[in-house]
Amino acid sequence: MPSQKIYIFDTTLRDGEQVPGCKLNTSEKVELALELESLGVDIIEAGFPISSPGDFESVTQISRTIKDAVICGLSRAVQKDIEVAAQALKYARRGRIHTGIGTSDYHIKSKFNSTREDILNRAVQCVKWARNFTDDVEFYAEDAGRTDNEYLARVIEAVIAAGATTVNIPDTTGYCLPQQYGEKISYLVNHVSNIDRAVISCHCHNDLGLATANSISGVISGARQIECTINGLGERAGNTSLEEVVMILKQHKDLDLYTDINSKQLNPLSRKVSETMRMPVQPNKAIVGANAFSHSSGIHQDGFLKDAQTYEIINPEEVGAEESKIVLTARSGRSALAHRFHKLGFQYTRDDIDILYLAFLKLADSKKEVMEEDLAQLAREYQPEIQRVA
Repeated sequence: MPSQKIYIFDTTLRDGEQVPGCKLNTSEKVELALELESLGVDIIEAGFPISSPGDFESVTQISRTIKDAVICGLSRAVQKDIEVAAQALKYARRGRIHTGIGTSDYHIKSKFNSTREDILNRAVQCVKWARNFTDDVEFYAEDAGRTDNEYLARVIEAVIAAGATTVNIPDTTGYCLPQQYGEKISYLVNHVSNIDRAVISCHCHNDLGLATANSISGVISGARQIECTINGLGERAGNTSLEEVVMILKQHKDLDLYTDINSKQLNPLSRKVSETMRMPVQPNKAIVGANAFSHSSGIHQDGFLKDAQTYEIINPEEVGAEESKIVLTARSGRSALAHRFHKLGFQYTRDDIDILYLAFLKLADSKKEVMEEDLAQLAREYQPEIQRVA
């Protein structure tokens, strides 16, 4: 079977911007949208047009600017929302309206004080309204992760019949286990008679730290679109991380799934988003964290210096990161110390390193990290002793 493409739907500018303190103005949104287009994102969710005049303007300007990616505007299952989204998208070369409604009993009873039949009818109606403006309509079944599968299948079949071309199955609360989410996607593949007329999309939140795992489980089970954000930004604990799913699919070629993302731009764009949205990236973040390619344990350092693949499955250059780092701490060994001295221009024998290593350990026990200037000082202090041994 030939490899199948997974469409990357980026919602950094919509769901990612919902993080407190991450609000973007129009010029910042346009600038990031251009970066996302260059990255190779297939669909850019530019905003929620009816939510504010600023968001409407941002979606409008992004629609005018972007040439290749599909531009998407979010709406509720409300006619006015959909009309405003359509107006904001009118300049887009390829525009998509993303509309939908909650389908779990939590939403139906507590949020809407409604019934399953009424919600199904409203779901169909919102898709029909959206189809008045575009052939590209995505329907989201909010809280699908906690929605009864049989009812969810009924809703999805009905909205596809009404004209939805993409069906979004959100794990809105990040509740599902990967097996559960994958089984939910499989259930829809096997029980929705017209599922071949739409793309199934994964939109997973990270409340239990499972967003990436759930999205991968979803595409293995038949979904062909992943909704994600740069750096995993998003409501509460965040969304699926774009860089993580892209590199998982790239590493696991046996899945026969691929994206059109230019992975060498991942780290530069991560930094750009972090700076623009004023949201630091945690150092141990996969792929784009400052420590993603750093080694401080002596056992790891020794193995890495002999063959990088012993402890690195990704070449830093592949994701636009700086070269791998050997960080000197009290856990570091002689091979790492020799390596760092060599990078500073010192050519020491094994006996020399034995002398320097004891002094290094004393220093390392008093500091969190031994820096280049510390090594230079050690070299100056112990040079006479090293010469006597030689």
